[in-house]
Amino acid sequence: MSKYTKQDIMRIVEEEDVEFIRLQFTDMFGTLKNMAITSSQLEKALNNSCMFDGSCIEGFVRMEESDMYLYPDLDTFTIFPWRPQQGKVARIICDIYLPDRTPFLGSSRYILKRVIDQASEMGYQFNVGPECEFFLFHRDENGQPTTITHEKAGYFDLGPVDLGENARRDIVLTLEEMDFEIEASHHEIAPAQHEIDFRYDEALKTADNIMTFKLTVKTIGKRHGLFASFMPKPKAGVNGSGMHVNMSLSKDGKNIFEDTAGEMGLSKEAYYFIGGLLKHMKGMALITNPIVNSYKRLIPGYDAPVRMDWSVNKYSPLIRIPAARGEETRIEFRGPDPSANPYLCLAVCLAAGLDGIKNQILPQKGNEALPTNLGEALEAFEQDDYIKEVLGEHICEKYTEAKKAEWENYQSQVTEWEIGEYLHKI
Repeated sequence: MSKYTKQDIMRIVEEEDVEFIRLQFTDMFGTLKNMAITSSQLEKALNNSCMFDGSCIEGFVRMEESDMYLYPDLDTFTIFPWRPQQGKVARIICDIYLPDRTPFLGSSRYILKRVIDQASEMGYQFNVGPECEFFLFHRDENGQPTTITHEKAGYFDLGPVDLGENARRDIVLTLEEMDFEIEASHHEIAPAQHEIDFRYDEALKTADNIMTFKLTVKTIGKRHGLFASFMPKPKAGVNGSGMHVNMSLSKDGKNIFEDTAGEMGLSKEAYYFIGGLLKHMKGMALITNPIVNSYKRLIPGYDAPVRMDWSVNKYSPLIRIPAARGEETRIEFRGPDPSANPYLCLAVCLAAGLDGIKNQILPQKGNEALPTNLGEALEAFEQDDYIKEVLGEHICEKYTEAKKAEWENYQSQVTEWEIGEYLHKI
């Protein structure tokens, strides 16, 4: 059942003195975009009549087919609590449609909805709880981001050692004003690194929440004079930031991963789901770890997975089963990082798990290495026809084209490390 009707939103906008509404969407690389309208144009937007030029968005369409429409998802309407009390600002997350009123196949939100529909046809609801890590760094005198921090706090430390505690508290309070249910927040292992966990929800809402979470963290961080970075490995020699994905499937309101009579309290479906994830892990890496820097995190010694292993008891493998059972029975996938597009990330995770269930793929105890760089991830993606089919031809073509260019550009660079290591020797 929908949370809001068009009339509800029109009424709230008037009663709350909302002046601007941001029509938001996410491009295929996970970057949040928006078009702002005034309240006078709200009815037009709610009638799916707001058009934009898709040719200006990387990976969308060519100039000659640029007209696109924004279809607001009414249930995503929210008022930003950090904006003025008079002339407030709200947002609505939108789906993207073509002029013939068919969904745009290059929309990452559409890709996730399509896989969710496939799960629904099997009787499943996909529930996801993310663990989002980030850094809070200083800005320079021009307000630009740095990787400088004065703090030396570690895991679960508190103020005054944790110099980001006040900013983190304000982030949590702001998220709660936006109806997030925050389960925990704490300082992470590296100096200036933090984690805020919010309650699991249905996959589409969780993906929307991740995008809202990132925007909120960056906005409130800036108010404290800090720059919030979701870069996987912004500094060498310390732990990087992950985005662990806790997943479960429910059927008729019951978590089907739980089976008190099953091995370790897990159902056959849970094991099949793990089997599907492991089968497609390499092919998924380009989506779950999408940038050159992602693979600087996935190295030994920094609490990040490096091999395609799984465990019920150990903490550090790629896939682990937390101790909680009952309705909290879940699979924790520790590979993804926060540079990933959450819509595409959850889409491939669900699709891989469903493939495991359909084909009854049992997880094997292996020790095969994950891709060690973006180039290897590109090669693995090209070889996984199933994952490519999940994403569709448009995203596969545009996404891989961009990632190949990124990898080639990176390989052509001469780094400061190389100058320091070789210039005086050769």
